Amino acid sequence: MPPKAQPADRAELLQGTLDLVVLQTLRWGPRHGYGIARLIQANSDDLLRVETGSLYPALHRLERKGWIEASWRVSESGQRVREYQLTDDGLKQLASERSRWERLAEAMAMILEPPKEVTS
Repeated sequence: MPPKAQPADRAELLQGTLDLVVLQTLRWGPRHGYGIARLIQANSDDLLRVETGSLYPALHRLERKGWIEASWRVSESGQRVREYQLTDDGLKQLASERSRWERLAEAMAMILEPPKEVTS
C-alpha cells in the first residue's frame, strides 16, 4: 500500500470533476455531507479533500438538477442531519460523467506516453 499523501501532495479536483466524485460516492449509498467528504478522503488514500465551502454548494447544485435528493434523519449521535442519495437521473448522469472521465483519462495517458512519429 502506498504511503499516505502529505498535505503538499494532495491534488486539487479539476473543475467539473466534483460532481462526478460526489455522484460516485453516493452510488455506494446515502450519506450526509460530512460522510461524503470523509469517504472521498478515505477512498482517495487521503489525496483528495473536499472542503465544506465546495461540497455544500455542489450538493445543492446536484439537488437542483434532480441528480440527488435530500431528506432529514436523526444520526446515531441523536443529531438531525441532511442525508443525500442518488436519484435515477443521477445514476444516468453518473454513467455519462464516468464515460467522459474515462475518455479524458485515456487521452491523458496517450499524451504522457513517448511521442509517436507524425508525418506531414
